[in-house]
Amino acid sequence: MSAGRAGSQAKNFEAWDYVVFAALFIISSGIGVFFAIKERKKVTSREFLVGGKQMSCGPVALSLTASFMSAVTVLGAPAEVYRFGASFLLFFIAYTFVIIFTSELFLPVFYRSGITSTYEYLQLRFNKVVRYAATLIYIVQTILYTGVVIYAPALALNQVTGFHLWGSVFATGIVCTFYCTLGGLKAVVWTDAFQMVVMVVGFLTVLIQGTARAGGLQNVLDQSKNGSRLEILDFDVDPLRRHTFWTVAVGGTFTWLGIYGVNQSTIQRCISCKTEKHAKIALYLNLVGLWIILACAVFSGLIMYAHFKNCDPWTAGIISAPDQLMPYFVMDIFASMPGLPGLFVACAFSGTLSTVAASINALATVTFEDFVKSCFPNLSDKLSTWISKGLCLLFGVLCTAMAVAASFMGGVVQAALSIHGMCGGPMLGLFTLGIVLPFVNWKGAIGGLLTGIILAFWVAIGGFVYPAPAIKTRPLILSTEQCVQLNMTEALPTMAPPVIVNRPVLAETWYSLSYLYYSAVGCLGCILAGTLISFLTGPEKGKNIEPRLIRPVGNLFCFWSKKYKTLCWCGVQHDSETILDNLENDTSWKQATESALQNGLKDNQDHIPGYNPDEKSYTNLAAEKVTHF
Repeated sequence: MSAGRAGSQAKNFEAWDYVVFAALFIISSGIGVFFAIKERKKVTSREFLVGGKQMSCGPVALSLTASFMSAVTVLGAPAEVYRFGASFLLFFIAYTFVIIFTSELFLPVFYRSGITSTYEYLQLRFNKVVRYAATLIYIVQTILYTGVVIYAPALALNQVTGFHLWGSVFATGIVCTFYCTLGGLKAVVWTDAFQMVVMVVGFLTVLIQGTARAGGLQNVLDQSKNGSRLEILDFDVDPLRRHTFWTVAVGGTFTWLGIYGVNQSTIQRCISCKTEKHAKIALYLNLVGLWIILACAVFSGLIMYAHFKNCDPWTAGIISAPDQLMPYFVMDIFASMPGLPGLFVACAFSGTLSTVAASINALATVTFEDFVKSCFPNLSDKLSTWISKGLCLLFGVLCTAMAVAASFMGGVVQAALSIHGMCGGPMLGLFTLGIVLPFVNWKGAIGGLLTGIILAFWVAIGGFVYPAPAIKTRPLILSTEQCVQLNMTEALPTMAPPVIVNRPVLAETWYSLSYLYYSAVGCLGCILAGTLISFLTGPEKGKNIEPRLIRPVGNLFCFWSKKYKTLCWCGVQHDSETILDNLENDTSWKQATESALQNGLKDNQDHIPGYNPDEKSYTNLAAEKVTHF
């Protein structure tokens, strides 16, 4: 079954495949045009960048899922399962912790602060220096990550289906830039919702046809078990092991919390919701979406293994990289079904489009809020909107250009999560210092951030130069026993003799750390250094900090004693009566915000969220009546 087909040349796209694929781009662009026309009279930058803060939970939940379940997941995750087994399924634990921490720890602070850019919080809590440093790091991180997301699927699909490499790269960049620039956040969110549906449909067609070709679900599970692909629970605590229960559950939580909890792209969608309750519901609905996509990706990998168990196309030299396994598999099982390969490619590129669009919109938002309004505080609404659109265009070009550099970053999943780990981990540590530890001052914050960045980049770059030995990564056995004999001169390139590199001592320990721990290293390094520096330079006085900027997590551990709870507050006035007065009247907080966000960094007072006693939730106040979705 698989052997004969694996030895033949991959089938190229046909006319129907291009029709299905083109429909994705046309509909996505059409949504941008629709919102450009529909919202043409609403010319404020706030309406353009955060949808007027009147979005509802449904489309936001679909948008969040689509944005972070990119082509990295569609192509990379099944290949991970194929090579290393179904332990990737353990990410459902990490996703669960991440959503809980995001919705209960980080989101309430950001939402109630009335901010547009998450980095505005850092100025309210610390000062401008910390804010600008974090913003610059975020911009670099996002452009790098977006480059991987654009280039990796384009390369994989080019080498397997013959789909034009640079054509797909530029089509992705142009279409995303087009509908981001025209329609703003509303276009991004609703396009993401459509693309999420395409992703699920694409996965389901692969699952159904692949299972049928493999002889049924039971046969897939039996073959996977025989090939050791179902050995999910490995409780080895060795942090050098690539994927174990602990590396995925703990390291994965740190990595994805850096992506979700404090990432501008995520928080921007959440604070675009009309109430805090809607934002939390969106996050929990998004968790269900993450579980569904994860399950689809894992089962796709198992089905792919059952199909190629006796003839691995990667080892046989038919394809040149593991990231090409999924598209090669799709072209194989849908060889006689024109249009369905195009549906899968649309599925992969839906992930790409949604992620790139989210990145472009978030980059434009932080640049406008953190830099443009700081230098030009008195911009008119119309000019602000045009500048925001110009920034979307600029970052669309930069992200597309960065796709070229992504070819040097190795495997799709590892490259993407490594970038998030190197930058997202220290950023997570920085926001944790601000939100959880009231005594941390701005010197501790900046010192902790630099320490976290240095540690994370040190271990990540070391791991790139000196990859971990196979005994730590433990790839599972792949067979080529039943492959059709090829002209090996054409199929396999001449292999140069291995170059012996003298590995330093750290290469066997520090540099071999699982890539999922990069974020934990950066985060914990930032927290420890920030705490130490703050004590050495004089802790921040709690009475100087607005209560809404701190999440009183000490209440969870000292709920039985008001004395100990007050001690954990470190002087911050988390007194219930004071808080209630601020929530209902909101005047003191507005004055504090205006005082803190000077030089054009403040927004209108209707930008500040208020408390709705009837809904027991925080509500975005809008000066103009906005259509609810």
